[in-house]
Amino acid sequence: MKAVLPALARPLLEPQLPAGVEPAWFTSPADANAMIAYADIAWVDMQPTALTAQAIRHGERLKWVSTIYAGLDAFPLDLLKARGTILTNGVGINALAVAEYAVMGVLAAAKRFDEVIRARDRHDWPNDSPGKVELFETEALVVGMGAIGTLIGERLAAFGVAVTGVTRSGRDGTLTPDRWQARLGEFDWVILAAPSTDATKAMIGAAELAAMKPSAWLINIARGDMIEEAALLDALHGRRIAGAFLDPTHPEPLPPDHPLWDAPNCMITMHLSGRSQTKMFPRAAALFLRNIAAFVAGEPMENVVDLDAGY
Repeated sequence: MKAVLPALARPLLEPQLPAGVEPAWFTSPADANAMIAYADIAWVDMQPTALTAQAIRHGERLKWVSTIYAGLDAFPLDLLKARGTILTNGVGINALAVAEYAVMGVLAAAKRFDEVIRARDRHDWPNDSPGKVELFETEALVVGMGAIGTLIGERLAAFGVAVTGVTRSGRDGTLTPDRWQARLGEFDWVILAAPSTDATKAMIGAAELAAMKPSAWLINIARGDMIEEAALLDALHGRRIAGAFLDPTHPEPLPPDHPLWDAPNCMITMHLSGRSQTKMFPRAAALFLRNIAAFVAGEPMENVVDLDAGY
C-alpha cells in the first residue's frame, strides 16, 4: 500500500506507520504530482491549496486522501466522489486557536483595541477609553456550532455572554438554517463559523446586515465569501452596524487598494487565526496515524467528509 506524505512530517509519522505501508516523502509540488500517480493514500497539503487540488487530480488510484484543512472549498469533491475516494479533513486540529481568535475579535471590538493601538502609534494618551462595551450579559449568535463554533460558545459563556448557535440539524436547542436570520436583531455579536459550502456563500447580505442591531459587530473566522462585500462596505460606511472583525476576506490576499482596508470600524487580520498556534503538525500527525491504523484495519475513521454536503 503506497502513501504519499509530507517530508516535514516524516519524523512524526515514519516510526509509527503500520506494516505494509510504503511511504514516499514529497518536498515539492512536482514530487507530489509524480508520486501520487501510484499512491493509494495521500496527504499532500500545500499552499496555496490549489496545489493540493492539482496533485489530487493526478491520483487516479487513490483510496483515501487526508488533509489538515477543515475548509474544503478548493478540493475536487466531485472527482473524489466519482472515484470512490475517502476524504478526511482536519476539523479540530486548529479549533482551539481559531476559537481563541474569534474571542479576541469580540474583545477587541468591545474595547476598540484597534483604536488603542492607533493612539499608541500616534504617541497619543486618550482621556477616555474608545471602547466601553462589557461582554457580560451581551448576546452572541454563532452561525456554525461545529468543533470551532462550540469552542467559541464555551469561551464566550465564561465571559457571561448568552450564546445561541446555528446548526443544520437544530440539535441541542440551536437554530436551524431557516430560522436565524429572523432573529438577527437580538444579538450583539454575529459570529460566522460555518463550513464553506454553496449554501453558505453570501449568507450575510444587505438584508441580514440591515436586520442587525446598529450596535452589533460582525465577526468572521470562516470564509470571506460568506459576506457580500458591497453590502458590508455600504453598512460600514453608513454606520448601520458597529463594525466588522474579518479574519478571512475575499479575495485573499486582499489587494492593497481594496476598499475594505480603509472601511470605517473594520478590523482585518489576514486569515491568521488558524496559524496562531504551535501544535498543528503534531495534532495532524496524531490524527493521521489514528486514521491510517483504522484504514488498514478496515475500521471507522475520524473526520470522514460527506462529499455531497462538502464537510
